[in-house]
Amino acid sequence: MSLRKRTPTAIVLLVLTFIWIQFMPSLLFFLCLQILILASLLEFYNLFQGKKLFPQRVFGIILALILSFSFYFERLSLALVFSVCLLLSALYFIVSINKVEKLVSFSSSIALTFFGALYLSFTLNHTFLIREEEGSFYIYFLLVVVFFGDTGAYLLGKLLGRRKLVPIASPRKTWEGSIGGLIFACLGALVVQQFLLKDVVLWKAILCGILVNVVAQVSDALESLFKRAVGVKDSSNMLPGHGGFLDRIDSLILATPFFYYFIHFFWK
Repeated sequence: MSLRKRTPTAIVLLVLTFIWIQFMPSLLFFLCLQILILASLLEFYNLFQGKKLFPQRVFGIILALILSFSFYFERLSLALVFSVCLLLSALYFIVSINKVEKLVSFSSSIALTFFGALYLSFTLNHTFLIREEEGSFYIYFLLVVVFFGDTGAYLLGKLLGRRKLVPIASPRKTWEGSIGGLIFACLGALVVQQFLLKDVVLWKAILCGILVNVVAQVSDALESLFKRAVGVKDSSNMLPGHGGFLDRIDSLILATPFFYYFIHFFWK
């Protein structure tokens, strides 16, 4: 994809992301996060169009929003919300599977519908918790580590890449690129620690940068595996030069909750 096409989109995304993180009040931040989650969820469900798998989009959106409520309303426990989602899923599919012909797609439909909501809503809503409990600088740390890592993996992979890392999920990813991602992630962690998080012990910041990048690479490969399974390159073309929303946040899906719990168990 040409740099000319990618750069304007990247600049706009960076500016909007900064405004979103730094200036929006909590409720508006949460609502914008839900828009991102739901847009990504629809892209995830749309991947399976024509594959006779039939995730239930509207019901999946409802599940995703119910899961989101447990992050915004403190009185709603996650265990309770999971139980409600499971019960609703059971009721929905018992009622909707009313013909023998629909039994063929039942297993894949319920699995993809529920997994999609869990995969994106449960994981990405930890962004809200990080901002509310730790502050904006911690989100910057996460973003810098992940995107520095992506950049390093791309550059070193292109220059030195020889040995395939996960050829089925991501044919272009190499071990050399993966190591480059770890190096750049460490640099990103060092930069943010020096300028924004000076109270964080340096070795913990670097360790966190390494581990978050490892998880981000796993997260990226998982999303790539979904796309490879259905034979598409991008989740959509909503973002010129960058694919879809799901393509932009793929590394953050698993890295965000990992980072949140790393903070609570190792930084505190």
